Amino acid sequence: MVAEKNLLAYKCKKCGEVHYPFRMRCKKCGNLKQFEFDTVPLPKNGKIVTFTYVYALPGDFEVPKMGLAIVELENGMKVTGQLKAEDPKIGMKVKGKIEIVREEGFDNRYGIVFY
Repeated sequence: MVAEKNLLAYKCKKCGEVHYPFRMRCKKCGNLKQFEFDTVPLPKNGKIVTFTYVYALPGDFEVPKMGLAIVELENGMKVTGQLKAEDPKIGMKVKGKIEIVREEGFDNRYGIVFY
């Protein structure tokens, strides 16, 4: 059985502020200690804040267009991910999955995809 992959955020050990993506400095208390953050999983579901489609992709992408969305997760944090929802609308609820979003040679790049 393959373990489920999670989207991880970084929680400041000093004040508890949660950051995504990683920051070298806590935006709330200013803590500069690089290893003073704990990783915490983020929820994967939320609602679409805005979205767009990219049609001019680099040649190594094997799709004619790619949907991208900013999604407000259930905890209020906003993240950007690929969008594969049918007929998306602003405010629409979506479910996220961590999937391979790009293959480079033998390396797989994972990201969040919203459906």
